[in-house]
Amino acid sequence: MVNKMSLRKGDKVIVIAGRDKGVRGEVIKVIPRENRVIVQGAALTKRHRRASADSQGGIETKEGTIHRSNVALIDPKTDKATRVAFRFNQEGQKLRYSKASQEIID
Repeated sequence: MVNKMSLRKGDKVIVIAGRDKGVRGEVIKVIPRENRVIVQGAALTKRHRRASADSQGGIETKEGTIHRSNVALIDPKTDKATRVAFRFNQEGQKLRYSKASQEIID
């Protein structure tokens, strides 16, 4: 079952739990099937790579996944963490809005 995500690629978020608590970044990738997101600059892991014909070896640093419950969207008005809710406009489009400031995100 694919879960509905309130976060999208390109959203500005803050990590609210875990070892990277307080880190702010942009959502690089959303994985709805696993309820996870990849945030730029958070959950960094190091991988030791052997040299091959294609690439030079060395230590590679990349972002890992974070569960969606451990990140919160940053409110565009107050610049603080907020929850996301949905509402429909007059044309019937579904829009995301901030619960704290009632400001439309999209």
